[in-house]
Amino acid sequence: MSDGAPSDTSSAASDQSPAKVAPAGETTSWVRRALITAAVVGLGLSVSLPTLAIILALVFMIFMHELGHYVTARAAGMKVTEFFIGFGPRLWSFRRGETEYGVKAIPAGAYVRIIGMSNMEEVDPGDEARTYRQKPYWRRMSVALAGSAMHFLMAILLFFTVVSVIGTPDPTSSRWSVGAVSQDSAAEAAGLQVGDRILAVDGIRYDRFQDLSGYLKANPGKPVDLLVQRGERQLTLSSTLGTNQSDGRTVGFLGVGAEFPSQRVDPLRGAVESVQATGETIWLSVKGIGQVFSPDGLSTYVQNLAGNAPEAAPGEVEDEGRIISVVGAVQIASRSANVAAALYFLFAINVFIGVFNLTPLLPFDGGHAAIATYERIRSRRGQRYFADVSKLMPLTYAVVAVLALVFVSSLYLDIVDPVSLQ
Repeated sequence: MSDGAPSDTSSAASDQSPAKVAPAGETTSWVRRALITAAVVGLGLSVSLPTLAIILALVFMIFMHELGHYVTARAAGMKVTEFFIGFGPRLWSFRRGETEYGVKAIPAGAYVRIIGMSNMEEVDPGDEARTYRQKPYWRRMSVALAGSAMHFLMAILLFFTVVSVIGTPDPTSSRWSVGAVSQDSAAEAAGLQVGDRILAVDGIRYDRFQDLSGYLKANPGKPVDLLVQRGERQLTLSSTLGTNQSDGRTVGFLGVGAEFPSQRVDPLRGAVESVQATGETIWLSVKGIGQVFSPDGLSTYVQNLAGNAPEAAPGEVEDEGRIISVVGAVQIASRSANVAAALYFLFAINVFIGVFNLTPLLPFDGGHAAIATYERIRSRRGQRYFADVSKLMPLTYAVVAVLALVFVSSLYLDIVDPVSLQ
């Protein structure tokens, strides 16, 4: 949402000459339309299909967030003057009724401008009744919380798609196979390949991957013979297990990742699990945000910026305490092992953004909700209390400055030192 700051006036329609004013509903100049078309085409040609799909998914998430604000504001009778993807100079726009829709040059988010978001904004007296500030408490809360609600709804739908439509790997299945082979590992030295099935180790048959993994971990540095099914053939491969550190002890390490057959749950159970998973992830996100902005978390982040963060163990995300930018999110999601993994990552992103937006400080949605609640508590005997938002502006500027610093630094890290999975 927009807090009522002056809107961008850089479109071709801003010229004050009557001969050059664009009629209502006319798009901005063809030069900018050509620029955005060239940018979209260039992006499509320069990135892989999975990366492009993730970028479009993130843009859709942003759009749905603002659509939540837009729909609830319109339903409340508020006046919405702008609905834009991006910030800065207009690239393309059109007007329908009293609202201008379009795309701006800096793809760092989106916004919906609702008049009268604070008592500091000057509004035409004829529109005062349609301002955000004049609407009942429950209407203001519905608008403030709609963006996060859309993220939580998308998260539920994504999780449901994974568990009930695509299916999730069944780690208890005996029909597992080798899904990945680590470089410079015992598995690579033995000649294991993706698609192989390890039937037995040292003559002992292991149907479940967990049982096999337990045996391997218990025998670090031991020579082993592997009975492998490869297509129609059975092979015996030999190697010496490597070693790894886990919970302060040395364990054996073969260097294979398992690929399990998928299993689906019925739609009713999937719906219940999706709501439960979203609720659990909301709580994990709250704790995660608290940890990141704790003294230890900030110290770890500074270490990441300085390049002094400890290396990640195999299977963990590099720089665990590091904040991921949009670029980092695209990098991780586009390298997901399969569609289900990418959707689950988008599920987690939706939940995190939904929670983060509820931070009770301006300019977050949670800040507007907190102000509305404070005004509700201070109102007496039908007399509406209006909070003096100007007193919050120094804190708001500080929050914006911190956000800008985090945005720039995390973007820098994701460009010069991309996140990787070990």
